[in-house]
Amino acid sequence: MKTLPPTINPTANDPQVQSVWVLLPQTQCKRCGFEDCEAYAHAIVHEQTPINQCPPGGEEGVRRLSKVTSQSVVPLNPVHGAEGPRHVAFVDESWCIGCTLCLDACPTDAIVGTHKSMHTVLEQFCTGCELCLPVCPVDCIELQEVSAPKTGWQAWSEEEASTALERYQKRLKRLLANTHATPRTHTQAKRLQLTAQQSSLPPVPSPNTSESSSKPLQSVGEDGLTRLNEQKENSPGTQSNTLTATLLAQALERAKRLRS
Repeated sequence: MKTLPPTINPTANDPQVQSVWVLLPQTQCKRCGFEDCEAYAHAIVHEQTPINQCPPGGEEGVRRLSKVTSQSVVPLNPVHGAEGPRHVAFVDESWCIGCTLCLDACPTDAIVGTHKSMHTVLEQFCTGCELCLPVCPVDCIELQEVSAPKTGWQAWSEEEASTALERYQKRLKRLLANTHATPRTHTQAKRLQLTAQQSSLPPVPSPNTSESSSKPLQSVGEDGLTRLNEQKENSPGTQSNTLTATLLAQALERAKRLRS
């Protein structure tokens, strides 16, 4: 059986999850209702979640999963979408404003670009997950069919699935390495918070957990933020974690005020 690379939350010690996970298309599209393909595989094995919630895998995917689980072959659940041709995202350069929100959403880092500059999609790495569509504020991203009339696993190879998984794993490790970086935007703050949760790190305090925790945030300005950042770099582990949580909470509060 095909061996998958190690993950942030490895399933190497759970052969049942491993056997299911390897049969998923690794698009990380979340249409199944779970954070990624590994989480869905874990739910199938340990929570008896139905095997018909993966539109990218299609009917063939259901048959594959049925062979390694005790569940029968059933039609895809339309609640999670329908099987169809593979799509690839494209960015309309004339409308792109360089907001970088799609970069944060892409699970395989298939979109490249920098702040306030035009973005583009690396077609060979795009899984067609559609996660970049809802976050684009100017609707400059569109999907184009690239495999019609082939659908499901007929439109998606095991080699492509392996490449997508490898890029997803590298992205998770990169985000984990940046967990203690100072967030500059609301999106970055939420991303760091999610990464911390996925990696079983201590939860980051909410900016509204208590009145006492919110008062310092209101009084810290740009100079104060700089001093906190300098202190964080020169302080031991415990103090660094506290300052990181403070900076994260401040970024969230500032983003909320700007959006209100």
